[in-house]
Amino acid sequence: MRTYAREVALTEAGRALLGHFNEIVTRVDEVVDMAASLASHPRGRLRLTAGIGFGMEVLTEILPVFSLAFSAVDVSLELTSRTVDLVAEQTDVAFRMGPMLDSNLVATRLGAIACLLCAAPSYLERRGWPRSIDELRTHDLLLIPRGDGLPRRLSLRDKDGVEHQVEAAARLTANDPKAIDRMVLNGAGIAATARYVAAPEIEAGNLVRVLPDWSVPAVDVGLVMPAGKERSPAARAFVDFMRQRVAGNRRWFDDGA
Repeated sequence: MRTYAREVALTEAGRALLGHFNEIVTRVDEVVDMAASLASHPRGRLRLTAGIGFGMEVLTEILPVFSLAFSAVDVSLELTSRTVDLVAEQTDVAFRMGPMLDSNLVATRLGAIACLLCAAPSYLERRGWPRSIDELRTHDLLLIPRGDGLPRRLSLRDKDGVEHQVEAAARLTANDPKAIDRMVLNGAGIAATARYVAAPEIEAGNLVRVLPDWSVPAVDVGLVMPAGKERSPAARAFVDFMRQRVAGNRRWFDDGA
């Protein structure tokens, strides 16, 4: 470092060291986690994020069990419809739906959520029953909009497993499935609803399956974490706990990891 009358300037070596500073800071967490892994029990704070609907329906039941099993781990759960930047927002583990696209994250597949195409009896009394996917295109569909602004298509599989795309303008959209589910129950239209939400409502007579000879592709569910976080005892314990919890659990997942 060179000092002038009223200025401080870095030398070339100083600039090179400064360029590596952010990387060094990032590695500090990894070193701390590696040291903590020598402890006999996971401890510390675990920061999680998930979608609102999945968090409300599934995690509010699972997390109390995890908390009892790992009493030294404090859990912070953020429910949001946006995709959280795990590194920038210092989040340990995120639940993600659909294909795992970010290769910079460590991913663990949990299973797939089965979905059913449903509507409320009040809607079907008002608009009639669609008897084919061609008729479905004329009905009021409720969809979650795509992040890129392009129209989302409803995917359906026929009895032979061939997938068909239903192109129709959605009458109502919402950025979280929980809102879609509530609007379907209130007679707003037809939507693909998670089986763990739809099944009890169908049994109670509040929802009806539409086009039961067609199926909705299941949605993959996985856990993702920044590289290096898999060495954190708390994060590792949570991933192992979730894998054991959902294994063979047909209530929430169509299959296991």
